[in-house]
Amino acid sequence: MQVCTKVHAANLVRWAADKPRVLVLSADLTSSCEADAFRDAYPDRFVSMGIAEQNMVSFAAGLAREGWMPLVHTFAVFICRRAYDQVAMSVAYANAPVKLIGFLPGITTPGGASHQAIDDVALMRQLPNMTVLEPGDATEVESVLDVMAAVPGPVYVRMLRGEVPRLFPADQPLCLDQPRVLSEGDDLSVFSTGICTEEALKAVAFLQARGLGVTHLHLSTLKPCTHPSVRAALERPRLGCISMENHLRTGGLGTVLAEAMADAGLGKRLVRLGLDDTFAHGGSRGYLMREHGLDAAALLRAASTLVGRPLHASPGELAAARTVALHSAARVEAL
Repeated sequence: MQVCTKVHAANLVRWAADKPRVLVLSADLTSSCEADAFRDAYPDRFVSMGIAEQNMVSFAAGLAREGWMPLVHTFAVFICRRAYDQVAMSVAYANAPVKLIGFLPGITTPGGASHQAIDDVALMRQLPNMTVLEPGDATEVESVLDVMAAVPGPVYVRMLRGEVPRLFPADQPLCLDQPRVLSEGDDLSVFSTGICTEEALKAVAFLQARGLGVTHLHLSTLKPCTHPSVRAALERPRLGCISMENHLRTGGLGTVLAEAMADAGLGKRLVRLGLDDTFAHGGSRGYLMREHGLDAAALLRAASTLVGRPLHASPGELAAARTVALHSAARVEAL
């Protein structure tokens, strides 16, 4: 598997080269949000707002009204907690084409509860007019800007930074409201998003090797989520469905699927993997994913519940875990 470094940083510079109306706004986390290369390449289109996220979001809404396309760069927690009223009233209510790029989603940071956005999908998807995207690999990080720009209203992106794996071919970009069907089978359906897809792929391969038919969908659009393949995958399995997300179990992907099942009148079993009504704490990504049941082994435990027999893998039976650096190489505050 190819692992790419600072994908967004390089892609943003390339992508914006012929888009003079694109501006990047930063709240004193420029290198931590991989916006420093853009600042250096296009200094006249970069605005440093200081540690003032509420003002930055309101300012971005004003820019959007004047025909600019502002790309707000900061940590996801600061968009969704500190500036939520401005996001709701200045951006979503006005249906302004502000693009909110939130870094460190969920437990991708060891920075603890103050830096871990574990509730952002729930907060953002309930706002009218807001589109919510979550890239899962380098290919989707490279293509999410095109998707984001094509949406006429506001967009929230759970962006990945630092070392990002390439799970999908470079010529198969992220598409709005179009899940990736990674495998098909009649026994179980697995739905994953973001960093959980890498873990889900390991578990699904193990389950298939044990003779189970598994439908696996990777969802990079969490709102809207209306593609027919989602309902088909919910209807198909004889044993049930499993969702897996880097977020609280409430309000995110699992809730999206539960709502879809309720709307369609489907009486299927749905096991939702996510943080269970708790804040996370500091630690490496691998440790936190094990601690909160977001790794491949956790998916196998969920599958065991639905299948009715043990499906636990020995240490050597799952693909080797990829080591992820604790910190960005950029700056000390880049938790």
